[in-house]
Amino acid sequence: MARPTPEQLVELWNLRTMPTENVRFLQSYVDDKIGPDGKPLCSAIVALLVDDPSVFSDMHRLPTDEIWHFYLGDPIELLLLYPDGSDELVILGHDVLAGQRVQAVVAAGVYMGARLRPGGEFAVYGNTMAPGFILSDFEATGAEELTAGWPQRAALIRALTRE
Repeated sequence: MARPTPEQLVELWNLRTMPTENVRFLQSYVDDKIGPDGKPLCSAIVALLVDDPSVFSDMHRLPTDEIWHFYLGDPIELLLLYPDGSDELVILGHDVLAGQRVQAVVAAGVYMGARLRPGGEFAVYGNTMAPGFILSDFEATGAEELTAGWPQRAALIRALTRE
């Protein structure tokens, strides 16, 4: 089986640039049922990271848990910044015997950001949320505020924020 190129994936899935981040994506599912909060009961996306320092999932937090799924390509670094000041760097990828994970749950209120692991060409991942995502859920924060709370991750925070 031949490995697809990022360009082939963009064309195959008709990926567009995410309105909140410089990542190509497709909203693959939105439940047509609406909950009491006005949000769809569930939503899912498929997204593409490529080897370009401007292409990353910006540091942000959400009011709902989000599940990250790794599908194909090279490993992804998912930085998590917890409210208690601790942090975690989750590596999403297929090498599960080396500690990489194919799925990670990010709890509501945890800051997160992701990028292609250095040396990779591309990665395809997905996010699922229930209740579903709406644009106003996305809460971005600048590097200065985040590095004050998590100075041990300052370099990676700066790489995952836009000013």
